[in-house]
Formats: sequence, structure tokens, C-alpha cells
Amino acid sequence: MTTDSSKRLETETQGSETPSPSPLPKDSLILLPVRNTVLFPGMVLPLRADTAQVKEDVQEAVKRQLPLGIVLQRDPQVTDPPFDGLHTVGTVANVLRYLTNSQDGSHHLVCQGVGRFRLIAPVDGLDFRAAHVEFISDSTQTDAAIDARVLVLRQRAGEMIALLPNAGADLVKALDAIESPGLLADTVAGLLDIPPEHKQDILETLDICKRLDKVLDAIAGRIEVLRLSLEIGEQTRGRLDERQREVMLREQLKTIQNELGENVERQEELKQLAEAVTVAHMPPDVEKHARKELARLERAPEGSSEYAIGMSYLELLTELPWTLPPEAPIDIARARGVLEEAHFGLEKVKRRILEYLGVRKLNPAGNAPILCFLGPPGVGKTSLGQSIARALERPFVRVSLGGLHDESEIRGHRRTYIGAMPGNIIQAIRKAGARNCVMLLDELDKLGHGVHGDPSAAMLEVLDPEQNRSFRDNYLGVPFDLSAVVFIATANQAEGIAGPLRDRMEMLDLPGYTEAEKFQIARRFLVPRQLKACGLTEAQCELSDDAIRSIIRDYTREAGVRSLERQIGAVFRYVALRVAEDQTTRERIEPDNLPLILGHRRFENEVAMRTSLPGVVTGLAWTPVGGDLLFIEASSSPGNGRLVLTGQLGDVMKESAQAALTLVKSRCDSLHIDSSAFEKRDVHIHVPAGAVPKDGPSAGVAMFVAIASLFMGKPVRSDCAVTGEISLRGVVLPVGGIKEKVLAALRGGIRTVLLPSRNAVDLEDIPVDARDQMRFVLLKTVDDALREIIDNNPAVVNNAA
Repeated sequence: MTTDSSKRLETETQGSETPSPSPLPKDSLILLPVRNTVLFPGMVLPLRADTAQVKEDVQEAVKRQLPLGIVLQRDPQVTDPPFDGLHTVGTVANVLRYLTNSQDGSHHLVCQGVGRFRLIAPVDGLDFRAAHVEFISDSTQTDAAIDARVLVLRQRAGEMIALLPNAGADLVKALDAIESPGLLADTVAGLLDIPPEHKQDILETLDICKRLDKVLDAIAGRIEVLRLSLEIGEQTRGRLDERQREVMLREQLKTIQNELGENVERQEELKQLAEAVTVAHMPPDVEKHARKELARLERAPEGSSEYAIGMSYLELLTELPWTLPPEAPIDIARARGVLEEAHFGLEKVKRRILEYLGVRKLNPAGNAPILCFLGPPGVGKTSLGQSIARALERPFVRVSLGGLHDESEIRGHRRTYIGAMPGNIIQAIRKAGARNCVMLLDELDKLGHGVHGDPSAAMLEVLDPEQNRSFRDNYLGVPFDLSAVVFIATANQAEGIAGPLRDRMEMLDLPGYTEAEKFQIARRFLVPRQLKACGLTEAQCELSDDAIRSIIRDYTREAGVRSLERQIGAVFRYVALRVAEDQTTRERIEPDNLPLILGHRRFENEVAMRTSLPGVVTGLAWTPVGGDLLFIEASSSPGNGRLVLTGQLGDVMKESAQAALTLVKSRCDSLHIDSSAFEKRDVHIHVPAGAVPKDGPSAGVAMFVAIASLFMGKPVRSDCAVTGEISLRGVVLPVGGIKEKVLAALRGGIRTVLLPSRNAVDLEDIPVDARDQMRFVLLKTVDDALREIIDNNPAVVNNAA
């Protein structure tokens, strides 16, 4: 047993001054535990030393030129099994060759079995693993029963070898040359492809006759399997295409690599994955599922699609945050400071957010409501969600729902499909890395509905605190707890959200900003941000307060501040170009400089011009992006009393026009109108901006005033706007969107607004600074509207005088 490695070890030992090793007790062996492998006496088998302890034991045996005790461990998953974790019967083996791979550091040895042994007790006090053993020798006695079994075994072994592919006659001759019945049984058992437990049972069978019977039973079953596989192979061989042949070759290559110890990278990858499963601290049922998938992955071919899918799936399982991290205590004062620092105005919304945080502080385990911020674009809905995350000191992640029309975007795709992936919810939690993150569901009202399911229906489980504790993603296949996630939703209008989904959330309205609020937001947030974005300093460019107000009034007319920020950025970019050309440039932007930079004013005060004729009234409209002015124009021409409506009006608005005309006809006497005029003339009502669809009942009062003004020949006041629904009795009924409509009137330069008296409670929602600039007239009947908007018109009074 002189090998290259043993000679090197002897040389190193002789050249050093270390004392000679302690002698090994008599009737003892250095042990080598193996997994899934049984070495029989007379066989030569390659083995691998895969742990540091095994390497030390093998090197000690090579150094001492002693045989090894090869013994099968009971649990193949254990790395270093204890003494009682080994089977009691093993094989004495000589080390024929011991090799070390310099590339990956792996150790391999080739062993030859020489006999059996039985474990007695471990040997203590040594640096290597050794045990007291009892050597077992086979009986040499023979009889007719043994000879008959040997004869049958030789025949059956020949049949099995003939069924094996690429098996020559040399193997049959080698078996015929074996005279010992026990050695013949061991040799044939070593050739069989049977489970290690069956081989260990044959190794522990010392009675020759019983051992031969067990080998005969095993070889009979193997012959049946080989015959059946041969028949199936003959049937399918003609149908194998090139790809199947490639898969078979890869399988054979993998087997060869495993035998030679060259498939180290994959084994290391699987080992790291198994450790990641342990570290992830999954729930017991999820971890059991992950272990099952890992075992399936170990059996899959490395180049197959199943291997890639399984690897991606297990990586997702190990990267998801299954446990809750320690949470920082909620500081209400700090949260209030964060909201005040990042947002101007929005007092009611900020107060509700602080109440929300206060409840979570007092009852962290409770089911907090899911907040949904409703408002036009650019009012700060997304940034409010970021501020909540900062106040809670939790990760923030945003999920854009606009345009999603496939349920799988929420629940994920099943892994049976190629290119499957988890849904947006699980992907967002994976990105956040925390199960208690703040998740913003942006543009919830823009969810679509396609042939692949309804995403809004899939969101019902996500946003229900009673159900999302066991949310099941189709790709994940196991439940995931979403109850710790702080969900914040945003939307432009509540009508676009499905009813059951809207019922699960608390709606918080974010109104548009007044001119004063826009000025403060621009001065505090937008100007510094755009200065930094353009690479300018305050000394290089100064934007005066009057210039900011001019931009707000003349170049932007919106509920939010996005367009305002773009215009401010355009001013700074103009200055940045001049500074880049001349570093000494210093600019102060005044209102007179804006036409040169931004062009002519985009918005003019058209109210006085458009209401200078009878039949023209300024109404108010609500839109998803805030309020807007709505001009109602009425005209008459010779005809037969028809009512013509134009301007792309909806059914409700058309009905309001018909009701307004009927109401005017019924009040001809009180309005001093000739009733016969309606029979000889057609009435045409037009609402400009005809490309924009318009609908709703809130223009009823405005249409009545427009028709009455037309036939009375009296113009309406140019500084008034009116909104409200009418009935055929002349009663003014309440409408919605009062806050947005009033702010739109303020932006348009109107200071008097006529509202239904039953909308008086809505005035509290209007910002104080806007309310102080406006005059409100509450209407109970249409007569109140005529009295205010026509009778008090200075032009009418002067003409009458």
C-alpha cells in the first residue's frame, strides 16, 4: 500500500522533529463513515473524503500504512455521525491510492475490501476516529444446498450481464473464476443497482446460504427491470430526437462528473441553498415545502429547465422576509415634524395621519384601517406615503397599478408556465426586505379589466386585514402573511375604484391648492429643488415673489403643483445656460422677464369678455384633476320652438337643459317674457370646449339663468359663478365637489360664488385664506340666483336708470 501521497506523508514525518504517533490498540481500525455506498469484500471502489475530520482520518491511515474500516452511516444527511449513528457491520479495506485535487482541494481514495468486521466500542483519546472491532471471516464449508445456489447464481448473473449495455464476456469469466461462495455472493451484490439499505442487509448476513438467497432475490428483480427497460427502449428508440439524445448524454456526463468529483460547483450551490433555507426561519409548513423542493432540485439535471425554475423558486423563498424585524417605537412629535417639513397645508389630512399613527402606537397588533388618498394629480399623494414611512422608520416601496389588466400581475403566475414570476405584491416585499414595510398602491382607480381576470378582485384579499394573513401567491404556492404591511392607496377619483374594494379603505380627500398655498410650496420646496437640479446657487439666480405669483396665475392653472414646478425649472434652465456661458452672470427674474423665457401668458381672465352679452353665464364644474370654469352660452334663432344642445353633453346634462327651459317657460309672467317667443324661435345651448365630454346635474341653475338672461335681454354679472341642480318647482338642490369648484373660481379671478343653501356645510372644507377672499351667496330657489346675478348687475341698473 505504497502510494504517492503515502510516500510524501512519510517523508514529511521523517524530516520533522515531531514525536512518533501513538500506537493504535490491537484489534482496532481507523473508521471511514460513508453515505449511500456499501463496499463488499473483494471489490475496488473510489471514495471521496468530504469533511475535515474524514480527511484527517484517511491521512492518518495512509501515514501509518493501516487499513480502513468502511462503514455505512444510518442517516445520510448527517455530516459527522456519532458512533451510534453507524451500522454495526462494515468492511476492512486497503487504500490502494490517495489523491488530492489541487484545483478545488478535494481528496479522493481508491479502496479494496478484504473482509468484514463488527464494531465493539470507540477508541478514546485519539485525534482521529477509531474503534475496537471484531474481525469476521467467511465459512469455507460447502454442501449440496450451497452448491446448487452457487450454480443458479452464476446463471442468473450471466443473464443480468447480458442485459447490461456494453457489458463484455470478461465480467462473466471473472465471476466464473470465483470459487468461494461467500465471495461470489459479495461480488454479485456489489454489481447490483439496489438501495444501500439492501446492500447493507446482505453485508450483515453472515450465513452463506441465507446470503446467497438474498442475492438471488435481488438479482431476479433487477433482471425483470432490465428486461422491461430494454423493451421500452426498443419501442422508443426510433422516436428519440436530437434534443432527447442530448439530454441523455448530459445525464451520463453528470453521472461521470459525480463519480470523478468534478461536479463540485453545483454541490456547493445546493449546500448554500440548504443553509439559506435554514437561516430564513420560515414557518414549519413552508420550510417543509422548501426542503421537498430542494430534494427535487438535487435530482434534476443541471442543464434542464426544471433545474433553473427550481433554483429561482428556492432563491425567492429564501430571500423573502418571513420574520418580523424589531420595530422602532412611534414618536408622534417626530412624525408631526416630518409631515410639517415635507408638506404645506393639508391640515385635515395630516391630522388624520397622526391619528392613524397614534392608534398604531397604542395598539400595534390591531387591524389599522387602510388609507386611500383621493385627489387630483400633483397634490402630494405619493409623497405623503413616503412621509408615513419616514415617520414609522420602515422601508418604503411603491407598486404602480395604473393600466394593470391581468389578475396574475397581483397574484403571480403558476410555475408550470415558462417565464412565470411572482405578483407585484410579493415582488415589492422582496424588494423592501421587510414584512412590515410601507407599501404605496399607486393609481388604484386605474386598474383595468381584461380577459385574464379582474385585478381589482384580486386586490380584495390583499386589502382585507382578515384575509391577508394567509395571502397565497400563485407562484409562491405557500401562504404569506401580509397583515404587518402598512398599505397606503392613492387615486384621482373614487368612482374608478370597485365598490367592494372601496369599502375596505378609508378615503381621505386631498383638495387642490390655493394660490397662496402654491406660492408657499414653490418658495419652500420647488425653487430649492429646481435650483439644485439645474446646478445653480441662490447667488446666481433669484426668482422674485412677484415672478412666482405671475407663473402661478398666468402660466399654470391646475389643482396640483407639477406644472408649476416644470415652469420654474424652465426659468432656471434658461439662467443655467447663461451662467454656463459666463460664470459671472447673476440673474434676478421679475414678471417682466417671464414672456421672454416662458412665452406669452397662457391664461387670460376671460370672464368679463365672455359674460358681456345676455345668455352667457359662468358655471362651475368638477373634474378628476380639480375644479374648472364652465361657460354656458344660450342663443335663439327663428324656428318652431326646438331645443338644440351642443358641446358633447351627457344625458344628465341634457335633461338639466330641458328642465331649465321648462322652468323658464313656466315663469314667463314673473320674468316679463313674451311666452309666444318660445313658439317662434329655437333655443340653442352650447358649452364650449366641445371636445371634452361633460355630464352632471350641477349646471342646472346656470342653464336656467342663461335662458332667462337671453329672453329678458339682460346680461349677467361678470364676477359671479353659479352651480347647483334645479327642480321643476324652482328649488336649488345640493351638488358635490364644492371645494374644488370654489378653488377653480378663485383661480379664474371670480370673487362671488352662488351655491345651493344645503351645501353651506361644505364651506368648512375650503381653506381659510381662500374663504376670506370669496363672497358666497346661498340659493334656495332660482329667484335668489336671478336677484343676485342679474338684478344686482351694475350694467343692468345703469341701463334702467
